Amino acid sequence: MAAAQRDVAVRRVLHVMRLPMGGLFRHVRDLVMGQQEAGIAAGVICAEPPDDGISVARLAELEHYCGLGLHTTAMARLPGFGDLANIREAAGLVARLKPDVIHGHGAKGGLIARLVPAPRGTVRVYTPHGGSLHYGRASLEGLLYHGAERLMRARTDGLIFESAFSRDAYLAKIGTPKGDAAIIHNGVSKPEFEPVATYASAADFLFIGELRMLKGVSTLIEAASTMGRPVHIRIAGAGPDRARFEQMAREAPSQVRIEFLGAMPARDAFRLARTIVMPSWNESFPYVVLEAAAAGIPLIATRAGGIPEIFGSAASRLLAPADAAALAGAMAAALADPAAMQADAMSLRQRIVELFTVDRMVESVGDFYESLAARKRGEARRPVMPAASVKAELTRAGR
Repeated sequence: MAAAQRDVAVRRVLHVMRLPMGGLFRHVRDLVMGQQEAGIAAGVICAEPPDDGISVARLAELEHYCGLGLHTTAMARLPGFGDLANIREAAGLVARLKPDVIHGHGAKGGLIARLVPAPRGTVRVYTPHGGSLHYGRASLEGLLYHGAERLMRARTDGLIFESAFSRDAYLAKIGTPKGDAAIIHNGVSKPEFEPVATYASAADFLFIGELRMLKGVSTLIEAASTMGRPVHIRIAGAGPDRARFEQMAREAPSQVRIEFLGAMPARDAFRLARTIVMPSWNESFPYVVLEAAAAGIPLIATRAGGIPEIFGSAASRLLAPADAAALAGAMAAALADPAAMQADAMSLRQRIVELFTVDRMVESVGDFYESLAARKRGEARRPVMPAASVKAELTRAGR
């Protein structure tokens, strides 16, 4: 990678996140692996993993790539006095590891990364990953989290948004960043572009993701229930609303067959159905869409979060969130013309090849780090997207 081919100022990076799960964990893992390959020593601070085999195995794999070590600690989801202990523990690690960059991911990781004491010249970077940006401005949570984000702008040297959607949400809810900012899309790795062969017993449709209301699983079940024909759906994932969705599935017409599979690796799940359905009400920049598209699997998705940025000119095919009738129509069309669905899938795959790769993501993040470090040293290197550009976009948008 480019960072390994030239003289760089950033040689040690410490990433901070909470739970080692989901797309946020996937993003950090890809960065750590890419940075280590580029000759940058990377480390991770995170919460202790959930007590399940998949999470423990993923964390053990990540530890293998952490040149600065993997450091787990008790870390609560909500703000509290425990954060002081987390910051104190992180301060000890920063003093010992001496990172050039502390990169916080998500609301809790961003809090610790920006409040931990660090030597002068250390660059502080924050990637929201949705997090606090999902809350409405008028909600109690929004008032608290957004207020904290505004206060921490002065301690943020650089912001990385994984999508233009997240950047716009930040501008609208938090305001103009005081540091530099960049949009750097998530990416997928070369092995993920290998085709996935579906089993002969494949279901018609697959949902894979966290089982929460905002993921639109209830809309999927409602849509299937109104199709008036036999349909087979598999649902892979875990989450707090599983029991609610299972009850909805039991109440669906008898010709609708719905199986709940639990959490499993995405590519294993992809073999179990002919079409992926992402009926999300809210999203940031979902990896599952990138992974399915890279594998050339037909995909039905909603116009939520950064998903239109993945589809590009094909975004007109996306559905309105929470519209069960539109989703039922799209599912019926997929069953009626699988060849057209496959052609669309291959077209989208080519777009992923060109724009959304891990190599591109890691190199762009490295370039952004270098720009921030240069600014800290008083040099004139331009950032990927300076704060002035963000302010100009805010003005044009009338915010």
